[in-house]
Amino acid sequence: MSLTRRGKVTAAAATVVVLALAAVGYFAIFPSRAPAFVQDAMSRVGLAEPPPPSCPLTGQPAPHGEVPARPALAIKVENLPDARPQAGLDRADVVYEEPVEGGITRFIVVYQCHDAARVGPVRSGRTTDPKVLVQFGRPVMGYAGGQAPVVRAIDRAGLIDENYNIAISAYTRDETRPAPHNLYTSTRSLWKAAKATEGAPHPVFSYDPEVAGPSRKARTVHLPFSSYSDVYWTWSRREGAWLRSHGTVPHVLEDGTQVRAANVVVMQVQVRTGPIVDAAGNHSPEVELTGSGKAYVFRDGRMIVGRWERARLKDVTTFVTKAGTEIALAPGVTWVELLPSTIGVQAQR
Repeated sequence: MSLTRRGKVTAAAATVVVLALAAVGYFAIFPSRAPAFVQDAMSRVGLAEPPPPSCPLTGQPAPHGEVPARPALAIKVENLPDARPQAGLDRADVVYEEPVEGGITRFIVVYQCHDAARVGPVRSGRTTDPKVLVQFGRPVMGYAGGQAPVVRAIDRAGLIDENYNIAISAYTRDETRPAPHNLYTSTRSLWKAAKATEGAPHPVFSYDPEVAGPSRKARTVHLPFSSYSDVYWTWSRREGAWLRSHGTVPHVLEDGTQVRAANVVVMQVQVRTGPIVDAAGNHSPEVELTGSGKAYVFRDGRMIVGRWERARLKDVTTFVTKAGTEIALAPGVTWVELLPSTIGVQAQR
């Protein structure tokens, strides 16, 4: 017997209800498999335990089940060959690599959920730093000092300035290392010096354990900043991480572990010659971090091509696909590469 139109509508509605109830039942039994918005809704009505707190800058479970009530802390770390191996990069939540003068790069190493007993070598700030860091609220910044325009830019941005000239007791010199590549600090020392009352920052990325949307396999990405910083990231299925090298040389830390990341985010940015000149006569570059540009997100052995967008410096940079959908990162440590737009991204499968 054929159904009337009204009967068909009723049957379709009943089917939807049955499927919805089945989905709710499944997610009630396996709540960890539910999408984040479903987990949130279920916890609100008592069908699931609320998810454990996660670190705002990694999306991973907070240590000891609690997010530390402290602001983000950024420390400038050198990346000249003479500065390697560095210390403390493996304890960071987010690391930005920025071009500076003479073809070299430096790191803005951002901590929040974890501590590092030794970080360095610490070097001077650049005007790029406050442009990056205003996204994190009012973070603490540790660095070896800087030229007057840099210090003024950091202060204007509202960062909590704990550079070497202000918080000298938070820094030490390692006499076994040649100067100036021998200045070190610790996260606890800088947070203590700052006496900050700000709480944890808001997230600057979105996270999803699964890759959503169009992507393609990627095994290696090459970012040739310069001969000093000829960066390679290689996906390791065994480690479940991107491993970093300079040319053919693995980038290792003081304890011999190789630098790694769950996500490598490449922002192609406009770079112009700035008015600040270093002691060798090299002009410090000015990096443009508002507007939009091409972006590549590398996670889980895959590459997602899209763009970055940021209307104003006080806004958080967003990463979207060509279709305009936000790109979610894998929970874990993220390295953001501020690559000049004149340099191509070389990815291999």
